[in-house]
Amino acid sequence: MMLALESRNVLKEGSLADKSTELILAALSRALADPNGLSLLGRKASPGIFAATSGGRLAAQRAKDEGYLQVLRTEPRGKAIDEICAITEKGVAYLLNQVSPKQVLEDFIRSLESKQFQTGELLTRAHEMCSAIESLKRSAEKVLAQVQVSNPLQAAHGVNGKLSANGAQGGTRELLRLLELWSESGASEDCPLPELYRRLREKHPSLTIGLFHDDLRQQHEQSQIYLHPWTGPLYAIPEPSYALLIGHEIAYYASLRKGG
Repeated sequence: MMLALESRNVLKEGSLADKSTELILAALSRALADPNGLSLLGRKASPGIFAATSGGRLAAQRAKDEGYLQVLRTEPRGKAIDEICAITEKGVAYLLNQVSPKQVLEDFIRSLESKQFQTGELLTRAHEMCSAIESLKRSAEKVLAQVQVSNPLQAAHGVNGKLSANGAQGGTRELLRLLELWSESGASEDCPLPELYRRLREKHPSLTIGLFHDDLRQQHEQSQIYLHPWTGPLYAIPEPSYALLIGHEIAYYASLRKGG
């Protein structure tokens, strides 16, 4: 009777140990994909390295005790303290010793693709917000132009220092001329929008990114220029504020359309 009881206890302890090991290996795989650190214990709003269950807490403590995870910093979380942890070299070695490197790499790639998708969504929303803000500014400028049209000095220079109609036309001609010069320079790629904006702003200091984007859209629709998309990962765009959303693509380069 005593031997049977002891045997059951040993089996139970072995089962718990195996479960804890499984939790640790899965957690180390998640931690490896985010070197900046994750919350040790997850919550509804943001998943962590371990689930906030009794088994997850025990496995998390074991991972720290074994030196597989290190605490990078602590952050307040309501009445508790949230530990932001990252995987250690010992943790990486243990993970690769227990799990196939191919599986670890596949988990890492899936995490990377997920973050890239999230970055793309954020970038799209940022562009939509910028477009909405610029639309509101243009509406406000039209109202101000109607209210202040009696001021001849302001009517000549535009509202709030913005270019008048003649100045806008001059800016468009300058944009096309700069693209022509870029093409004649023998550059190995089409003109990046940040570089085009900086060169154009040297001639028109009052130019904003919103007006620059409006002019690009207009010239694109009138078949004066080509707008070429960014083909790399979204998180690698050097200066995302200059990128332009055209349809379902994010334009980052421009070139003159010959004969346009």
